[in-house]
Amino acid sequence: MSEVSLPSSREPTWFGHPRGLTILFLTEMWEIFSYYGMRALLVYYMTKQLLLGQAQASMVYGLYTATVYLTPIVGGVISDRWLGRRRSVILGGSIMALGHFMMASESLFYPALAVIALGNGLFMPSLPSQVVGLYRPDDPRRGSAFNLYYVGINLGALLAPLVCGTLGETFGWHWGFAAAGVGMAGGLAIYVAGARYLPPEPLRAADRGRADEPPPGDLARRLWLLAGVAATVVIFRVAYEQLGNTVALWADQGVDRHVGGWTIPMTWFQSLNPLLVFALTPVLVARWTDAARRGREPSSIVKMAIGAAVVGASFLLLGAVDLWTGGARASWVWLAVFFAVLTVGELYILPVGMGLFGRLAPPRIAATTIAVWCLALFAGNLAAGVVGVLWGRMPHGQYFLLMAAFAGASSLILLLFDRPAQRVEAGAATPGTVPVAEGAVS
Repeated sequence: MSEVSLPSSREPTWFGHPRGLTILFLTEMWEIFSYYGMRALLVYYMTKQLLLGQAQASMVYGLYTATVYLTPIVGGVISDRWLGRRRSVILGGSIMALGHFMMASESLFYPALAVIALGNGLFMPSLPSQVVGLYRPDDPRRGSAFNLYYVGINLGALLAPLVCGTLGETFGWHWGFAAAGVGMAGGLAIYVAGARYLPPEPLRAADRGRADEPPPGDLARRLWLLAGVAATVVIFRVAYEQLGNTVALWADQGVDRHVGGWTIPMTWFQSLNPLLVFALTPVLVARWTDAARRGREPSSIVKMAIGAAVVGASFLLLGAVDLWTGGARASWVWLAVFFAVLTVGELYILPVGMGLFGRLAPPRIAATTIAVWCLALFAGNLAAGVVGVLWGRMPHGQYFLLMAAFAGASSLILLLFDRPAQRVEAGAATPGTVPVAEGAVS
């Protein structure tokens, strides 16, 4: 076994961060572009081209999107024990690209969905688990790295419907699916071309001893902490995932979207979220980086608790507006304010939580640990759908207040983890060396 020193904060950078972050950012951006591009067309393709009924199309859509968050559990284990992160990213991305191109054949529709989900299982946990290896534990930029990575996710999500959706609706569904495949292939090309900027490949669990693992007590504390945080994130996402569900319905039914003689398309409000992510992330990153240099940056758990509370406040606003208007249509301005407040909270909790999992992931099971984060997203999305049934059974103002209660409860629960988390993070932040496989690319 060989050892390499942890990266230096004086290494050449792009945009003030290690060059590898840009490579990972762009790879993730194009992967998300391919996923959301295909997803934007999926229901329309099933109902208009394949002539499936709405109920069947909805079931297929739900099963596919749920499976996307389940396959990373198996894929993370395969990456950690046998393939390694880089091979998993390349193999998983290649399988996903193949699945997108298979969508061009109607007879291969269901196999294509299965192939994309399988490839995603290898890709999803293996890419973000490389971010933490770009920084030394005492690097003040480390805490904000996942916020910048999160921008890549939102940029891909913003571009996908504009490109793939337009091609699919204008020239034919298969053109949109092909564009998604090209995006995935482009992301892989960037990843391979920028390999020299990525962190060294750790020894796989099947090939190394246990010397690089944290002590058993520390390992147990890390895993219990992450499990508790993941369970709390499930509660949070019951409220957050209403964004594309009941909030979208309220935008259609409960909001006056007229400006002069023109009506604002309801889908435009959904684009506010990624746009605000781009606008606000640099401000927050600069603020946190400066606070970290001065030793005054809030802990990860406190940031997440603040984020959950702010999201709760955004739903509290909607509840108050709906109760104030007595169920009449509210001004579109209130919906825009809601998205602005919610996005601030989102940036405090979701990328920060992903970063916490990345930093505390034991080296032997780093990709598997990131997959647990994906499992929390799956469970939260599923729970949000179940709770969403109440939308048609209670006044909408009360429903929004209930969502505020879910987000507020998750904020209070997160605060209970703050002291244990600070102790665990302090123990994990001891500078040292990272064992890597012989011949790993540095």
